[in-house]
Amino acid sequence: MHQIFGVSIIDMTGHTRFSRRERQLMDILYAMGKATTEEIRERMEDAPSSNAVRTLLQILEEKGHLRRTKAGREYTYEPTQSRARVGLRALQHVLETFYEGSIEKALTAHLSRRQEKLKRADFERLKQLIDEARRKEK
Repeated sequence: MHQIFGVSIIDMTGHTRFSRRERQLMDILYAMGKATTEEIRERMEDAPSSNAVRTLLQILEEKGHLRRTKAGREYTYEPTQSRARVGLRALQHVLETFYEGSIEKALTAHLSRRQEKLKRADFERLKQLIDEARRKEK
């Protein structure tokens, strides 16, 4: 287990890669919280058939990413883990894959891009997080 700015992150041995459509469904469900097949389909770009969406939802449920609840004649689907938790695991995967697990190397690469402009508030927040991490180490 690693920590990034005081947040514990589990190792990425169970990291899941989503297909384009699976990612699209998960993005919609994270934005909506929970939704029916048709509510999801309405928000999809170049939406496949309702049956195809149901099949993808079933696959994501079988993989453990979604839970299904009966609501009248339909089912509603919702993510089994918060977007923040999944995002932190994905971030850890990126750090380990491209930056030798180093948040410093990742931030250096990100901030050294010419087009990347941080606002003063962003710098202040980063400084605050670093100061907090230093105090916790003492």
